[in-house]
This record gives sequence, structure tokens and C-alpha cells, in this order.
Amino acid sequence: MTIMKTPVLALAVAALAAALAAPAHAQALTGTLKKVKESGTITFGHRDSSIPFSYYDDKQQVVGYAMDLCMRIVDAVKAELKMPGIQVKLNPVTSATRIPLMANGTTDLECGSTTNNLERQKQVAFTITHFVTATRYVAKKSSGIKTLADLKGKTVVSTSGTTNIKWLTEANAERHLGMNIIPAKDHAEAFLMVDTGRAVAFFMDDILLYGLVANAKNPGDWIIGAEAYTVEPYGIMLRRDDLAFKRVVDAAMTRIYKSGEINAIYDKWFLKPIPPKAVTLNVPMSAQFKRVIDNPTDSGDPAKYM
Repeated sequence: MTIMKTPVLALAVAALAAALAAPAHAQALTGTLKKVKESGTITFGHRDSSIPFSYYDDKQQVVGYAMDLCMRIVDAVKAELKMPGIQVKLNPVTSATRIPLMANGTTDLECGSTTNNLERQKQVAFTITHFVTATRYVAKKSSGIKTLADLKGKTVVSTSGTTNIKWLTEANAERHLGMNIIPAKDHAEAFLMVDTGRAVAFFMDDILLYGLVANAKNPGDWIIGAEAYTVEPYGIMLRRDDLAFKRVVDAAMTRIYKSGEINAIYDKWFLKPIPPKAVTLNVPMSAQFKRVIDNPTDSGDPAKYM
């Protein structure tokens, strides 16, 4: 009797295990991976004028360094989900809307020029740092501005929703500079305000200022301040507490760095002619970013990049 029942019992147990296995596997997918699996799409938040990270080219296509990195991440998601047909959707964001649109699920990856800091990490997450920049100002050479003190009592501009305008507001109060700070909706508007004389200087991440100046009508008319006021590590943004998705994204970024693929991607956007005007930014890879490549980090502490 026992010999006869054992195979039957074993078969029953095996059948039960098989029945339970499928739903258990399905339930294993959560967060963004589940969303992408069910929809067959992944949504990028992108910028319109964050040259060379994320912007419109002369054909109104969204291009840039961060966009290229995001596409590599999508390749990793396709492999993880075994879904080669995943489609990318694009959703424009601004400095003010990028975090809310990530937090509410509208976008899945924010592919731009967003500073990763400890305050923002309370709302969103970031993958491995992909650039390290600093806050500086740009002004017309004819303005004679050479230091922050030269801007005392003058009208300046920075982009709304950025770490730069936060620093500028705090520095203005602490140093009793009496500057009139105007928030612009985006970098292009802020730059235009200085170009048209509505503001004397525009405070922003220096790499974005280099891009704006390089594409200006008369690049020689502009000067970017020599003093760096803050350290700004950029990271591709994703939702908080989505550990499974972050694991895939971080692994993809680490592979890009460790394989050396990052060198060609970096050179394409910072050392070679880029659209829309085929200008070359000529910004070599910094020592800070080289250290990130050697030891990938998603730290939001600026001291880690000094």
C-alpha cells in the first residue's frame, strides 16, 4: 500500500507546487518592472534645452548624452523581462515638474541633467552618477562682472525648481547681496533674459552654460565665472523604494562604466561636434567623474565627489 501511494502523493505535491509556481512568479514583479511588463512601454522624462544631456535637435528629435544612457538601460530592461519589443515613450519635463511627474508614475526614467542630492532622495531615487558639474554664472563680457560681489543689487536669473536657484537664494540672503532673483521656466528662457538685458547673469550648472554659450549667436560675447559655488552630481532619476528596478538600472550603468563603453558615449557628446549646429563643447572628462567610473556610486553627498 505504501509503495503504491508514494508516487501518487509525490505527483500530487508536484502538481500543487506547479500550480502555485506560476502565480508566485507573476507576483514577483513589482513597481516599474511590473508596469513595463504589463504595458509594453517605458516612459522617459526628457528636457527641451539641457544641452548636451537631453534636448531637441534641428529635426525636433530628442537627443543627448543622458538619452543615450537611458537607451542602454532600456536594453537591460528588455533582457531582464525577456521583452525585446518594449517601446519608449517620451514625456517632456521641466525643472519644476520632473520630480512630481516621476513620483506620480507619469515617467519611469528621467533622462536629463538632474542633480542627485540628499534632499531629493527623500522623494525620488537616482542611479549611478553620470556627470559631475558645479554652479557658476554666465554673463555678457561687456557687463564687466568678474565676481559674485559684482552682482550686488543687480537682477539675476536662475531656472525654477533647480538646486542652483535654491543656493542662489540662500547665498543672496547670507551675504546681504540684495540681488533681484528672477525664476525662469527653463534654461533657454533664462539665457535669453541675459541676452536681452533683462538680467545681468544666469546661475546654472556650468556644463549647461557651456552648451548654451557654444550654441549662441556670438559665443565670444559671453563669459562664464571662474569660481565654482557648489558641486552637482547628475543622476538619472527613478521612483523611490523600487529596489528591483533600481537593481537592473544600476547594473546596466555599472556595465557601461566597467566595459569602457562610457568613453565612446562621453566623447560623442562632449568632445565631438553635436547637433544642432555641429559645435564641439570640448569638455574633457573630469577627475571627479573618472573616479565615479572606477568606483560607481549613486551618492547624493557632494563631499563624496570632492
